[in-house]
Amino acid sequence: MNQLSFLAEAPSLKAIEWRPTRSAGTVRLENFMPLTGKAYAQARNFDFGPGDRANISCLSPWLRHRLVCEQEVVAATLTRQGHSSSGKFIQEVFWRAYFKGWLEQRPGVWSSYRRELQRSVDRLKADASLANRYAEAIEARTGIECFDTWARELVANGYLHNHSRMWFASIWIFSLQLPWQLGADFFYRHLLDGDPASNTLSWRWVGGLHTKGKTYLARPSNIARFTNGRFNPAGQLAAVAPALEEDGVGASIPLRPADPFPQEQQYGLLITEEDCHPESLGLAREPTALFGLTATDQRSPLATGECASAFARGAIQDAMQRAEAYFGVKRSE
Repeated sequence: MNQLSFLAEAPSLKAIEWRPTRSAGTVRLENFMPLTGKAYAQARNFDFGPGDRANISCLSPWLRHRLVCEQEVVAATLTRQGHSSSGKFIQEVFWRAYFKGWLEQRPGVWSSYRRELQRSVDRLKADASLANRYAEAIEARTGIECFDTWARELVANGYLHNHSRMWFASIWIFSLQLPWQLGADFFYRHLLDGDPASNTLSWRWVGGLHTKGKTYLARPSNIARFTNGRFNPAGQLAAVAPALEEDGVGASIPLRPADPFPQEQQYGLLITEEDCHPESLGLAREPTALFGLTATDQRSPLATGECASAFARGAIQDAMQRAEAYFGVKRSE
C-alpha cells in the first residue's frame, strides 16, 4: 500500500472553496480534524497541486483574518488527537503567533522592508534589465516550469502550499537573483493569507536574514520528491545560496500596554481584516456602533490582487453581520 494512500479517504478535502466566512473555516477545520495527527506529519510536505489539498489544512486564510482562531484549532486538535500524535500540526499553528509577536517587537524590520520595497519598485522604472526579469517572474515566463506554475497558481487562486512558497522564494532570490522585497511583495499582494509578519519573516528566513547566515536552497531532487514527480527542474536552479546582508534594523523593544477600556463613555467597534472575530474580544460593555474598514490596497505600492482583496472584503462583511447579531447593534455606513 502507498504510504500516502490514506489521503484517498478524504475526497472532500481535495478541492478548496475559499469562502471568506467563519462558517466555511469551521467546516474546513472539522473536516480536517481526522488528519491532524500522524497523517499530517507524514504527508504535510507534499504539494500535489491545487486540485488536491487533502494532506494540509488550508486554514491559514481563515486564521490570518481571525475568522477562526488559533485557540480553537489547538483545542479541537488536542480533543480529537491528543498532543503526542498532533504535535507537528500544533507547532505549525504556533508559527504564525511567533512571527506576529517577533515582528511586533521589532518595528524596524517592517520599516526597513517597506523602505527597501519602495526603492526596488523605483528601480523597476529605471533599470530595464531588472524590470524585464521581474516581469518574467511574476508573469510566469522564466522557463522554470515549477516556478511558472506556482506564479500562475498564486495569482489565480491566492494560495500556495507552504513548501512551494519556500521553493519559490529560494528560486526568486538565488536562481533569478531578484530583490527579495519584490518577491515578498508579490506574495503579500496576492495571498489570501497575506500577513505582514508571516510573509515578511518567511522571506527573510529563506534569504538568511531572519536566522543570520542560514538560508534555504531549493533543490531539484527535493522538488521532484515532494511534488510527487510533477516537477524536476534539474540543471535550472542555483547550486548555492549565499546569505543576504543588510544594515541593522534596530533592536527589539517592549510592547506598549494596551489602552484601558472606556469605563463610562460610549464607543464604536472598528472591525478590520486583522480581526474578524469580535465575539471573542471579551468586551466589558457592548459597543454603540460598528464600523468596518478594508486596507488591502495599502499592502503595497503596487496593485493588490483581486483574490486577496475579495477575501478580505468578504471576511469583514461576515464579521460585521455576526457582530450585529452578537451585540445587537446596527452597523454604521
